Amino acid sequence: MLCDQCKERDAVVHLTQIVESAVTQLHLCEKCAAERGVETTIATPKHPLGDFLKAVQQQAMVPAAESTRCAACGMTLKDFRATGRLGCSRCYSAFEVSLRELLRRVHGSAQHAGRSYSGPQPAPWQRANSVRELNDRLKRAIEQEMFEEAATLRDQLRGMA
Repeated sequence: MLCDQCKERDAVVHLTQIVESAVTQLHLCEKCAAERGVETTIATPKHPLGDFLKAVQQQAMVPAAESTRCAACGMTLKDFRATGRLGCSRCYSAFEVSLRELLRRVHGSAQHAGRSYSGPQPAPWQRANSVRELNDRLKRAIEQEMFEEAATLRDQLRGMA
């Protein structure tokens, strides 16, 4: 498709204008679009991860802290700077002193201020299995005349209902 303005080059910019339910389409080449002030290059969006990794690389580490290793996974601060990821959840405790300033700069605070993770709820079939197990234990307790334990199990079953 040729440019609607110069009729020489291929159209790479397609403008659609709607004015009071009247639709007009204009197909322009890069040069004609630039003359009309239409931006033809798309700026790449900045990713926060890039800023985070750059901050990790630029952060000055104390040489003694460089030799610190996570007791659980064996990761070092050098490994963290190379990958941008911690090895396990215990790395936060192992590298707390070194990470605190980095987290404050990246997130604006070194303290969590959002929602807390509560973990998954037990599936209905797991609850049904535990109810069945409690009923079986209750029957055995009654058969063995262990009435105090039976009362406790009965209360547990009522609490689950």
